[in-house]
Amino acid sequence: MTNVGEAEPGELSLAAEFGGASHARWQELVAGVLRKSGALPEDFEGAPESKLVTRTYDGIEIQPLYTAEDTTPPAGFPGLSPFVRGAKPEGSVSTGWDVRALHADPDPAVANKAVLADLEGGVTSLWLRVPAAALADVLNGVYLELAPVVLDPGADFEAAATALTEVLAEKEIPASEANGNVGADPIGLRARTGSAHDIAPAAELAVRLSGKYPKLRTLVADGLPFHEAGGSDAQELGAAIAVGVAYLRALTEAGLSVEAAASQLEFRLAASADQFLTIAKFRAARRLWARVTEVSGASGVAMRQHAVTSPSMLTQRDPWVNMLRTTVACFGAGVGGADAITVLPFDDAIGLPDAFSRRIARNTQAILLEESKLAGVIDPAGGSWYVENLTDQLAHAAWREFTEIEREGGISAVLASGSLAGRLAATWAKRSKRIATRKDPITGVSEFPNLAEKPVIRQQSTVDVQGGLPRVRYAQEFEALRDAADACSVRPRVFLATLGPVAAHTARAGFAANLFQAGGLDVINPGAVDDIVAAFTASGAKVACLCGSNTSYAEEADSVATALKNAGADAVLLAGKGDYADVTGYVFAGCDALEALTALHATLGVTR
Repeated sequence: MTNVGEAEPGELSLAAEFGGASHARWQELVAGVLRKSGALPEDFEGAPESKLVTRTYDGIEIQPLYTAEDTTPPAGFPGLSPFVRGAKPEGSVSTGWDVRALHADPDPAVANKAVLADLEGGVTSLWLRVPAAALADVLNGVYLELAPVVLDPGADFEAAATALTEVLAEKEIPASEANGNVGADPIGLRARTGSAHDIAPAAELAVRLSGKYPKLRTLVADGLPFHEAGGSDAQELGAAIAVGVAYLRALTEAGLSVEAAASQLEFRLAASADQFLTIAKFRAARRLWARVTEVSGASGVAMRQHAVTSPSMLTQRDPWVNMLRTTVACFGAGVGGADAITVLPFDDAIGLPDAFSRRIARNTQAILLEESKLAGVIDPAGGSWYVENLTDQLAHAAWREFTEIEREGGISAVLASGSLAGRLAATWAKRSKRIATRKDPITGVSEFPNLAEKPVIRQQSTVDVQGGLPRVRYAQEFEALRDAADACSVRPRVFLATLGPVAAHTARAGFAANLFQAGGLDVINPGAVDDIVAAFTASGAKVACLCGSNTSYAEEADSVATALKNAGADAVLLAGKGDYADVTGYVFAGCDALEALTALHATLGVTR
């Protein structure tokens, strides 16, 4: 075998003109790029790549390069404990994952029409958030032997179970073949509402149903309430595993074996637009649950996973970008080995989806499954040094969260005491800060907003009763600013006081315009003008922002700021940093954009 860059006699080596790659050489190149950008001081003595390390909200360090020395070897084998790589030896190669659509329209006829359209378009199972009394009408014409149903019944799981079994009997589905999930989740209901719900009735229902319907599950361990409260991936996983353990205990106390109890559960987890963290999350979740079942005596029962594209990441403004977010999230969940995936329609944050948005949601999965052949490989990310390392670290972080919950008395105890809510709130505060400073940018909202977009109008969905954990969306504060600005009879505006020629001020003028528009403010850019004060007066604006080069700031910022104030400007900002007498504020990369925009709204008289 030859070395890199060498070739056997008579063979063609495409890399013959290149020398062998080395880690030291890579470090030299990294250092060169970082020095040019000013991110690496000339006298820096450490590893240059340390400047490129980022951290997740769980404190996991993401390295720019992974080598064998950094990586934990993959655990287990496909289909075998600890199920890191998949619940089945063949993965999803034979059938693909389960394409599951959510339906929550309160009108049974409308819901039924949408259900049938989804099933004809490739959906393979249904997630229904409808009253038990409407279930038969919603499922009219549905072949339940082909399309299992997962219910979301809230506190009415007894009525939902009765309605489902009646529909199964009416459609003459053999009890031994009935599939799906009643969807009881008393702990998740407590997390949502703040009201305690006893687990025992759900466990007793599971015992009754399992004797007649061996393939029908009863309980869902839902991680979404913890994700939607702003929690991290490890917090969501740790809490979901704790919910699963609480249900295991209740089910075994009700009389089921550990294996039968574990078979009654399905886990629901969020898939986000961070594709690698999503991949690692679903792989780590299987490892965590495998450890629980191992010590419980049910090591042969794998975790059943239902992935849902994150409701928190969806935006109301420029909702079309949500199509991209949900595509990446679905990709991550599919590569991570989720058994069922729900892609929420792009307008889900606005209201009830229409036929077009539901079609896009199901076609997103069809493209990934049928055209991209994403399920054609068992564990596509397996063996990646980065993914294996991230999976391992995330599993350890989630296990620490889970054991902390257990140490405090279990999931019901930490929900009652508020300690889990406090940890989730702390993570949300960190995330909010990064969103406000646009270190976590939201395309179409905090970055590259389109003030001319036509609003998407949808029928409002039923609002869940709140009182428990908060339900947040990452874009909500920026969107509240946009809403307030839109409500003004005349859109508030900011004048860009452009200094010097176009080439000198374009970069900062573009930055400033992008930032101000994120708050719903109109921007007036006069370009290169001889009399900037006259242009400001003619604009009718009450706020100005100086935009120029460092040289033009040094020469003109003080005098122009003073002149603008004398011309009636209520505030004079500057795009960049500095210290100028009549400049009242500064906007720059990394500044708290949300705080700056909120202050501007106050100056301009915009109220929420």
